[in-house]
Amino acid sequence: MNQVVDNIKPSYPLFLDDDYQKSLDEKREKFEELAPKSKVDEVFEWTTTDEYKELNFSREALTVNPAKACQPLGAVLCSLGFENALPYVHGSQGCVAYFRTYFNRHFKEPIACVSDSMIEDAAVFGGQKNMFDGLENAKALYKPEMIMVSTTCMAEVIGDDLNAFIGNSRKEGHIPEDFPVPFAHTPSFVGSHTTGWDNMFEGTIRYFTLNSMDDKEVGSNGKINIVPGFMTYLGDYRVLRRYMEEMGVGYTLLCDPSDVLDTPADGKYRMYSGGTTQEEVKDAPNAMDTLLLQPWQLVKTRKFTKGTWQHETPAIGIPIGLKATDDFLMKVAEIAGTEIPQSLEIERGRLVDMMTDSHAWLHGKKYALWGDADFVMGMAAFLLELGAEPTHILCHHANKRWKKAMDKMLAESPYGKDCEVHVGKDLWHMRSLIFSNKPDFMIGNSHGKFIERDTFRKGEAFHVPLIRIGFPIFDRHHLHRSTTLGYEGAMTILTTLTNAVLEKLDKETMTMAVTDFNFDLIR
Repeated sequence: MNQVVDNIKPSYPLFLDDDYQKSLDEKREKFEELAPKSKVDEVFEWTTTDEYKELNFSREALTVNPAKACQPLGAVLCSLGFENALPYVHGSQGCVAYFRTYFNRHFKEPIACVSDSMIEDAAVFGGQKNMFDGLENAKALYKPEMIMVSTTCMAEVIGDDLNAFIGNSRKEGHIPEDFPVPFAHTPSFVGSHTTGWDNMFEGTIRYFTLNSMDDKEVGSNGKINIVPGFMTYLGDYRVLRRYMEEMGVGYTLLCDPSDVLDTPADGKYRMYSGGTTQEEVKDAPNAMDTLLLQPWQLVKTRKFTKGTWQHETPAIGIPIGLKATDDFLMKVAEIAGTEIPQSLEIERGRLVDMMTDSHAWLHGKKYALWGDADFVMGMAAFLLELGAEPTHILCHHANKRWKKAMDKMLAESPYGKDCEVHVGKDLWHMRSLIFSNKPDFMIGNSHGKFIERDTFRKGEAFHVPLIRIGFPIFDRHHLHRSTTLGYEGAMTILTTLTNAVLEKLDKETMTMAVTDFNFDLIR
């Protein structure tokens, strides 16, 4: 069973070799105690029926892949978006290893994040001593200009008080009095990664501005604050900057991890790179207004910007697709008192041209969709613009108000009238939905590949391909560098959707002299 040096194989097709097949068969026979294949097939078929779907949707005590992550993971991403800031998680080492690995698999980059490694004694007596040592060591070893603290389940269950612990760390001399340590409580057992991002961001702007509002004046710096929210497509940060610069509008992108998550391979390791500066955060209350690009996921941030900064914080949707991008740019132009430049009008026209070119292929195609609340709403709106038909929409961590807004949007389009919207459901529910009412495609993160595999197992007629848009994307490379926002992002999404349709058509019409009546060279 040795590899041959001149012909090294990966696990596939290596494990198809006879000796490996024999080894796997022996393992199954001696150790796995598998049910007979006929029973496995019987149970599989049953789980694809409407009878099983009813049972699936009646379960209450179990969640199977909820298509969300936990709060501190979102807090870590937020922390990476500030200049020379070190994410610090008050909790166990294993939690931080999970966060770092999760992001590493998505971004294919090393992720800087530390923990104060709470263990059994801290779970009984509290983790203040861990924080004393952790903050002091992190500052000395990694030399950040700011440490941003969030929590895990362990710290939250025992009730550790971050404000007191950080204050005591200063009193005991573990960190200087003036060293910035913004923080947020981010219990993993409630909310999601988007909640954690919101909590960490609100904690950061609160730390730097709450007690220094006396000399602030709305509009005095002539800028617009843009808050991206939990956003993992690095091209989105860059397209936002480009749009503001082409419009000639002063702006502050409050949280931008695009540089530290996309560093070059030039022989120099960058633990910190780019990001929003402390001075930009302190100056943010002086802006003309603040735009939240993911309003359903930035509840605490909206409350703070409106109540403390006295910003209007107008309601806009995530700028995915044609109309939503129009609305975003027109709101920017309105606040700044400027015109939308011809360059963006031309870019818009190119998107409209692309939509026209591809309309015949996308019209009437049916899509199942899941992900974060704002992304799903923006993506569904763009599908409707394209004449596509969402059939199943699922967001585990959305609320009833979001569902009501989604239902209203869908009802206003003839392409959305038959769509089902589910909140609080998971990807095992989505699997049942896809078997009971088959769409043409799924749009979601990498976890959907297991649903695709199950549809393929049932038979070619039941196969539903997965289009990977969302977070996390573990099993494809470089998609995180793409763009989903603005006209540019809509072009990228449109290209992805259209070519998925054409690729599926090629696969279905490839049999020579049987199905190749539609195996066209030009489409």
